[in-house]
Amino acid sequence: MLGDEQSGQIQSVGFSLYMEMLEQAVEALKEGREPSLDDLLREQTEVELRIPALIPDDYIPDINTRLSMYKRIASVGNEDELNELKVELIDRFGLLPDAAKHLLEVAKMKLRGGSLKVKKVEAHEKGGYIEFYPDADINPAFLVKLLQAQPTKFAMEGPTKFKFMESLTDRRKRLNYLNSMLDEFEANRLPA
Repeated sequence: MLGDEQSGQIQSVGFSLYMEMLEQAVEALKEGREPSLDDLLREQTEVELRIPALIPDDYIPDINTRLSMYKRIASVGNEDELNELKVELIDRFGLLPDAAKHLLEVAKMKLRGGSLKVKKVEAHEKGGYIEFYPDADINPAFLVKLLQAQPTKFAMEGPTKFKFMESLTDRRKRLNYLNSMLDEFEANRLPA
């Protein structure tokens, strides 16, 4: 059962995401584009790494400040902004605890995933998957090469879900593995 404070945090984060989507729709209209729900929802790549990724209460005790930081992290537009926010967090509150580092890593993966048209990234101790949107521009020849070279390590589940089987019990290794994989996908995009 969630406490009142936790329930309030969840409602505030949900409201923040709603407001972010509304801002994106208004921006699209200002640019003369018609916003589509798919585009608004696509903006956020879902990332589930099964590691604690949050701002601990003992790092930022004030709930309003914590919620403000969550909103700012969720609304960064690029990695430079995320790095600036990381520096600000360290300046204001001290060295980042592991859970906060993980939160920033997840935010970074969401940014990278959005540019690669990744719908979802999921990883756990024994592997995971990266699910792409159908219009992702990853070179199919690259995927085929990976699948053929290492069939016990990589597999496709349907046309958009790239599965990987790898021991990722160490959290740092899990983050590094996924970042390396996103680097590979970035390097093997179809020409525009």
